[in-house]
Amino acid sequence: MPPRDLQPYPIAPDTTVLRSRTWDRLKFEIEYGLARGTTANSFIITGDTKALIDPPGSSFTDAFITGLNNRFDVKLIEYVILGHINPNRGETLKKLLELAPQITFVCSNPAAIALLTILGRDDLDIIAIKGGESIDLGKGHVLRFILAPTPRWPDRLLTYDSKTQVLYSDKLFGCHVCGDQVFDEGWESYSEDRRYYFDCLMAPAAKQIGSTLDKIAEYPISLYATGHGPLVKYGLMELTNLYQQWSKTQSSQSLSVALIYASAYGNTATVAQAIASGITKAGVGVESINCEFVEPAEIKAALERCTGFIIGSPTLGGHAPTPIQTALGVILSSAQKTKLAGVFGSFGWSGEAIDLLETKLKDAGYKLGFEPIRVKFKPTEMTLKECEETGTDFAQAVKKAKKASIPKAKIGDATTDRVEQAVGRIVGSMTIVTTQQGDLSGAMLASWVSQATFNPPGLTVAVAKERAIESLMHKDGKFVLNILEQGKHIPLMKQFLKPFAPGEDRFVGVNMEAATNGCPILTDSLAYLECNVQSRMECGDHWLIYATIDTGKVFNSSGVTAVHHRKSGTHY
Repeated sequence: MPPRDLQPYPIAPDTTVLRSRTWDRLKFEIEYGLARGTTANSFIITGDTKALIDPPGSSFTDAFITGLNNRFDVKLIEYVILGHINPNRGETLKKLLELAPQITFVCSNPAAIALLTILGRDDLDIIAIKGGESIDLGKGHVLRFILAPTPRWPDRLLTYDSKTQVLYSDKLFGCHVCGDQVFDEGWESYSEDRRYYFDCLMAPAAKQIGSTLDKIAEYPISLYATGHGPLVKYGLMELTNLYQQWSKTQSSQSLSVALIYASAYGNTATVAQAIASGITKAGVGVESINCEFVEPAEIKAALERCTGFIIGSPTLGGHAPTPIQTALGVILSSAQKTKLAGVFGSFGWSGEAIDLLETKLKDAGYKLGFEPIRVKFKPTEMTLKECEETGTDFAQAVKKAKKASIPKAKIGDATTDRVEQAVGRIVGSMTIVTTQQGDLSGAMLASWVSQATFNPPGLTVAVAKERAIESLMHKDGKFVLNILEQGKHIPLMKQFLKPFAPGEDRFVGVNMEAATNGCPILTDSLAYLECNVQSRMECGDHWLIYATIDTGKVFNSSGVTAVHHRKSGTHY
């Protein structure tokens, strides 16, 4: 398959989607973690006046411009509507302007300001949408605009065509998969991808997502024309309901972390997104705050609500930008010293802003939940994985601190106590799950494992949501189940029971070899099974992973499987 191409397809009267496609993983950002390729969807409406919606980023510029020009006369495009703007789109927009200098850009007011900087021009024709405006393209296509800002995309703008009832939803309702399918026939097959996408990008902005869902509920909608992945037609109602459910669940968490940041070139925002993903995995809410676009009073209110806070900054000219300095002042004057804190940032050459934040918070008496995260230039895949694990560790520390502050209640429910003891009598084999995906590896001690099928041979393993390995065990993922031997299991148990720092190598000093699926085999185990993930089911605070077994081997035919006995069903 070609690494890049453009797939045009009519989706409504006078309306065509232009799907820029890649089967490769486009870039190292956490939302691309499933590595199933992606589509960057653009749209053109040919009323009496032509409008182009959401041209793609630089990865697709050449293929997009060539394909667009072959199918439509670019010189006749009057409007280019931008759901959001970032430097990555700059190259495509510059080429469009070379071919069609008459273009008028339509975007939100924050996007208009950024657009002038990204394109390096002050002579652009821009309609800055502030709310309630519309544009009539003729032939009944009246476009209405909906402001839908989030901390990550404070400039986000949705577009609604009143004739076709199509909502051009930008990042909302998307997912990162690539294929020939334009619409979401068999929409349930995309459930895991859409949930992963939501957890990575939308969960930290659950409050804003809820507000956006309320806004679009006022419109009759036949299709979500998403920025990525298949367009949502057949599962529209179900996906909308799921977004409402997921947003409500995230917003109602009893504990929350205020994630305060600014981002000059997008790198700090990417790091913030990875940290937020790790926090939400652990069942703690995140209130993301882009301090470039909020008043100090909003930061203060978030600090009063939160159980802990993390602040991140780029370094510009050796300093933290003014919005970060303002936010720091709010923290120092209003945040309780008992709240756990964290610091992160990205930089090009020095990183003084990170040092400033760390020093000021420590001098003020705040305890840091992790060593400050320092990212030089663009974060790598490994860096983002470490940031996610750091977020999970921080969330667990927040929960532990909160639990310690609550007086222990006396056990008064004898029935509940008996049930917990009875559940604890369910025993399981002692195993270690190991996996390897590219440069990323993972391992965990597991006793909640059971054979699930005879034909094909398959098993289930329960993985707690906050486990670092969880993000490596999605559909089509590979892993090895290493079954431990009674009497020889203690050294391996100790190795994988100890706490690991984010990004730390779990396999130092362990005897192992590579399986045919590329994952580590622990050669001191009793037996191993090479497994292929087929599906996942969300079960409370765990994911239940079903995998088929490709091959396996017993190292010691006379050995006996180590078994885990528990006294209570409330913990491992």
